[in-house]
Amino acid sequence: MHASSLAQDSLAEQVDQLLVRVAQYDQAAFEALYRATAGLLLGICLRILKDRAEAEDVVQEVFVSVWAKAAQFDPQRAKGTTWIGSIARHRAIDRVRSLPAGISAPIELADTTADTAPSPPSIVENRAERVRLDECMEQLDGRRQSLIRTAFYEGATYDELAQRSGSPLGSVKSWIRRGLLQLKACLES
Repeated sequence: MHASSLAQDSLAEQVDQLLVRVAQYDQAAFEALYRATAGLLLGICLRILKDRAEAEDVVQEVFVSVWAKAAQFDPQRAKGTTWIGSIARHRAIDRVRSLPAGISAPIELADTTADTAPSPPSIVENRAERVRLDECMEQLDGRRQSLIRTAFYEGATYDELAQRSGSPLGSVKSWIRRGLLQLKACLES
């Protein structure tokens, strides 16, 4: 296992432990969680929003949400980094949807605009799919899991992943391809 994989596994364990303490309203744990994950969350938000100020605002909203909802985190269902990253990703997407393009529509269109909020059945289905995806991700070896998560959450390119892991570009591409095939087979079974 490479040093970067070990560091990411260590971060994941640290975040899990910190979230458990934050659920008990431990302010020192919350501060440590912020220091450990703010950069990761900003990266996720920047990839989606493309505007640093907007991304920073969303990161702050994410931490407010984490403080209020940390008790909902279940380390048996997902890693803390996955849980908190998912919150950031969804908040950033919500922010994109709420930016000026939607605001400039005439008020008369309000009655004809479709409700894009997910229905309760689709929310339940999405949660079940998420749990299944997390289960399948756990079946991957640490290196593949780490590369796929980094590519997804940070939008890292193959070149960036190769540089970060200190591995040849062809190997990184192969590991990701095999990992995605393994995920696909697991999800289809």
